[in-house]
Amino acid sequence: MATKRSGSRKFGPAASKNVEREMKAMKQGRLAMGRSGKKVTDPKQAIAIGLSEARRKGAKVPAAPKKSAAKKAAPTKAANKSTRKATTGATKKTAKQKR
Repeated sequence: MATKRSGSRKFGPAASKNVEREMKAMKQGRLAMGRSGKKVTDPKQAIAIGLSEARRKGAKVPAAPKKSAAKKAAPTKAANKSTRKATTGATKKTAKQKR
């Protein structure tokens, strides 16, 4: 069975205009990222900026996706390497001191 879709739009017209404006600015080379001020070249980034501004203005936009807790809980490979190096270095020094 097919599910019924509601008649309302997911994004409001104000949000669409914001995204449209940001896409145009990106294509003209005028769109820059927040603090760094680097030029935006990725269309997905331009859309994200437009939606973010629309949210701030109170336009009808679904909430931004949350990062999953599973990714935060798992330690990174870099963190594992740094702790391993610290422990192995310490054991090598103690081994030399015993000799």
